[in-house]
Amino acid sequence: MEFKSQYDLIIVGSGASGAACAYEAAKNGKSVLVVEKGHKTGGSGNYVEGIFAVNSYMQKQHKDYHLTKEAALAEELTYSHYKADTNTWKQYIDGSADIIKWLSDLGVEYIDVAPLGSGERTWHLFEGRGDAVINEVLLPKAKELGADIITETKVTDLVTENGKVTGVKIKNTKSNDEMTVKGDNVVLATGGYLNNSEMIADYTNYDEKQLIPVNSGKNTGDGLSLAWKAGAQRYNMGMAMLFGGYIKDPDKPIYVYRYDELNGAANQQSLLWVNEIGKRFVNEEVVDNFSEAGNALFTQNKFYTILDQKTVDHLQNVGLYKAMGTYDYHDDKLPNLQQEIDDELARDAKYLTKADSVNELAEKLSLPDLPATIKRYNELAAKGQDEDFGKNAKFMIPVVDGPVYAIEQGVGAFCTMGGLKVTLNNQVLDHDGQAIPGLYAIGNDAAGMLIGDTYGPNMPGTEGGYSFFSGKLVADVLSK
Repeated sequence: MEFKSQYDLIIVGSGASGAACAYEAAKNGKSVLVVEKGHKTGGSGNYVEGIFAVNSYMQKQHKDYHLTKEAALAEELTYSHYKADTNTWKQYIDGSADIIKWLSDLGVEYIDVAPLGSGERTWHLFEGRGDAVINEVLLPKAKELGADIITETKVTDLVTENGKVTGVKIKNTKSNDEMTVKGDNVVLATGGYLNNSEMIADYTNYDEKQLIPVNSGKNTGDGLSLAWKAGAQRYNMGMAMLFGGYIKDPDKPIYVYRYDELNGAANQQSLLWVNEIGKRFVNEEVVDNFSEAGNALFTQNKFYTILDQKTVDHLQNVGLYKAMGTYDYHDDKLPNLQQEIDDELARDAKYLTKADSVNELAEKLSLPDLPATIKRYNELAAKGQDEDFGKNAKFMIPVVDGPVYAIEQGVGAFCTMGGLKVTLNNQVLDHDGQAIPGLYAIGNDAAGMLIGDTYGPNMPGTEGGYSFFSGKLVADVLSK
């Protein structure tokens, strides 16, 4: 494509934050270039199910809604142990309801606003997920308003003059053609670093071999590396949005299990979990707070869900033990569960093991404590009281009828948050806390301002909402 000689904004990344920024800036009369390294726009934003807000018009339609801005702020700061920036949260909460209305006025359709697990009713669920919002509303409207959007093109460096960012160097990933594009401001919207195993190993406490990224696969820390090279300070690294267990299959793409019934049964039904020696290690109801579940699972070297045939039959033919929190299930059963199990066993899936008895399962997987663990677990289930970990008796599902199954998992994650410190206008700060002229960061690249060491699913949708909020914010700031 032909480029303009200079742009008001060059946006690196076309996900939720980049798309919001592109549309709003173009609407405000600014010249915009969006640079996307993938062949498709939207990135991990395509999978965003819903976004956070306080006191939206949708929430006010629910009689059980009671959350106040003050309570939301206090809860998030407490959850982060006050590592989150108070003013960033306050600004975001104050403007969150307007984002819901803004998107609705543009034609975005919502299913409902819902809680997640035991959390607050803050999750404004999109019809068609983020894919519809980004690729059917925001980016098409941005293009109609004159924004240029290029794909399969990577930003390889920031151009600076006298300390100010004045453009980018880009490279087409197919032709390898390179050029420099000038811009008054560069906005980093690259989605964090979840898919960069070296960054995970260097800057987090997670075992990168056990971490399973469930996203677009393109979030390799590009924006962070560009900013650090330009003098930005590295800030609040080390937090991934964990969501509990996820099937660990070395032979299939990760995304195929996102809405898999076997995956949901293993991770969202509070069934028996055991570690690498077959020992139980936590109250499995921790899945109600999926980030805390991820933390708990990382305390073990390996972990498995154990269930018997009676449990499989119940989930398929009778009903779920609890509603699926992070899975797109609208039914109260898993009608394809047995077929999925049979298909996976037929192809000898490495994560799934079947045995005629508990002792045989223990031998197959070298889980020496498994027989004793299940004996104890079944005794507690019969007694109706979990004396070991305090799990609700209705989720103490015994393991008694062969065949029995073990499902090996890793720890799933949606994104990272953090890496750059920014002002309330999302301008990137250097090592001395001074704003780098011409450089902004939004979405996951800037979301370290919102968190401590654990994402807060008690307020579902906060990171997705912040992506849209921060994208629009920067576009408005640069249009004044």
